[in-house]
Amino acid sequence: MAEENVNKERLELALEAAGLDLWENDLVNGDVMHMAKKTLVELGYSAQEVSNDINDIYSIVHPDDVPILKSAVKNHFSGVTAQYRCEFRLRSRSGRWIWYASYGKIMTVGGSDHGKRFIGITFNIDDRKRRENEIEQINRKLAKQNALLESMNASLQLLAVTDSLTGLANRRKLMEVGANECKRAKRFRHPLSLLVLDIDFFKRVNDTWGHPIGDRVICAVADVCLNGTRKGIDVVARIGGEEFAIVLPQTNYVSACALAEWLREAIEGKQVSVNGGTELIASTVSIGVVTLTDNAASSPVSDSALFGLLLKKADKCLYQAKRSGRNCVFGAIEANGATT
Repeated sequence: MAEENVNKERLELALEAAGLDLWENDLVNGDVMHMAKKTLVELGYSAQEVSNDINDIYSIVHPDDVPILKSAVKNHFSGVTAQYRCEFRLRSRSGRWIWYASYGKIMTVGGSDHGKRFIGITFNIDDRKRRENEIEQINRKLAKQNALLESMNASLQLLAVTDSLTGLANRRKLMEVGANECKRAKRFRHPLSLLVLDIDFFKRVNDTWGHPIGDRVICAVADVCLNGTRKGIDVVARIGGEEFAIVLPQTNYVSACALAEWLREAIEGKQVSVNGGTELIASTVSIGVVTLTDNAASSPVSDSALFGLLLKKADKCLYQAKRSGRNCVFGAIEANGATT
């Protein structure tokens, strides 16, 4: 018996040196065989308070942690877990919440006829938890900052390929899309059409009504083009002051010319209010149409160079429409980079 007491004292000494507080409960009669006094004293409670007042450990557990603690005990008692493990906050005498961890296990003591004991240790993990919380807060802040940076980068990338006045694609985006569509047209032998539009006598609009009204006219033309094309397929771009381009994948020459005529008529019928809405003005456009036929698959030039040739040809068709009296459509078919 004396040897047993010596071993117990040795164990308690080792646990104390390691900062571990031993506790033990008799599951047969419900007695507390060994209270975690070191922990309670560490929390600022006097020896008398420990002995007399704190009989129910749950009374000083943080309300949010009580269900967690009870669940951990229940799971071990019911055999769900091989050991009891839990982390929770305890209220110090000063009212401060301090983090602790507790590990334990149900054991048979002194043979099966002596019943079972719930034995474990409790130790302070407050510094670790607070560091973890600080790191978690830093990580949350970093995550928010990274999300903000990604959003800003996405916005910058969008601005880099978007016309600020109309929200359409700009020339840079047009050239990128055009090269990709030329590649697809060559691979799958699909026709590819390109329209170039220019507002007729636009300088007269600016000189007569001023640039704000001119901007309204530009936006009105942009709206007609967007509403008249296929969303997610066709790409409408503003490539100059009053000049627009529309890429039409898998669209033959007849269909492209029909769309160009529809756009010309729709824009002619579009009216823009001036002088506070008391007067309306309408504009017309000239349109150049060029179509790359499915024979372009054998074109020797690069995709970007091929689209550049299409754009030049569409510009020539546009100016031919201008020379033909404006408010009209002029087109041509392009095959293998040569006009036919």
